[in-house]
Amino acid sequence: MIHQALALPRPILTRGFGFNGGCVSVHQCRTKNPRVAFCASDDQISSSKSNKTRKVVEHVCLLKAKEGLSEEVEKDMLDYLYTTQYQMRGIVAISVGCIGDRNNEDYTHALFMRFQRKEDLDKFYENPFFLKVLNEYVTPFCHGLTNVDYESEVEDDILAIFRKGEEYNYGEEFVLLVTFAKNVSDKNTKGAMDSFAQLTSSLPSLIVQSTQGSNFNESSKEFKHAAVVRFRSFDAMEIFVEGREYKDMWRSQFEPFIEKAVALHFSVDPVGTDVM
Repeated sequence: MIHQALALPRPILTRGFGFNGGCVSVHQCRTKNPRVAFCASDDQISSSKSNKTRKVVEHVCLLKAKEGLSEEVEKDMLDYLYTTQYQMRGIVAISVGCIGDRNNEDYTHALFMRFQRKEDLDKFYENPFFLKVLNEYVTPFCHGLTNVDYESEVEDDILAIFRKGEEYNYGEEFVLLVTFAKNVSDKNTKGAMDSFAQLTSSLPSLIVQSTQGSNFNESSKEFKHAAVVRFRSFDAMEIFVEGREYKDMWRSQFEPFIEKAVALHFSVDPVGTDVM
């Protein structure tokens, strides 16, 4: 049965956005990224990008931290997760942060990672340093986590692949996880995800990069599809979410077909400047 509570409302945004039983809940996280200008036109930015793409593998982990988590413990947890990129091969991009949104799933923190190949992701799950970080700095302070792994495509450019350069230093990471109802056709599922990809790719003045794919993690199948969008700033995300194009797309392409969905975001700030 498709849950009608997932209908997209008209959000009143201040500092935060997330689905909450059909409503949008908002409040400010502990940290906030600086405002980033977005003045170039979409046509100007699009014309400067390459049409060639390269496949990558991406990993999203949503954490449910226990109540009463101290700022010191939270900082250590995020720093250690962020600096795993310096302790193992294969991680080409990473972002991590505090979600801050109140949501029905009780997610509090998010981790995004990009790998060149699926083999790199497999090694990551078994890496002794990562397992130590989980056992000592994450799981003792969390009561649950959700992993989603998927293959996506990015522009075949070193800055885009590695998420390097000034426009990737700050921004707002938007994560959308979706499960479509079992009776929904592959055509409708593909149509929904394609419409999301087309919309995000048409707005480079607001969006630095957007990727998406089908979850292939057999041990974590709560969500079947994922999308990660790097907005240039919170204000850019706000314009997108409040826009008629996004609302119309959601109501026509997603709302009639989804069984479960969660949309979360977190501020991207440089953390983990020291190797832990």
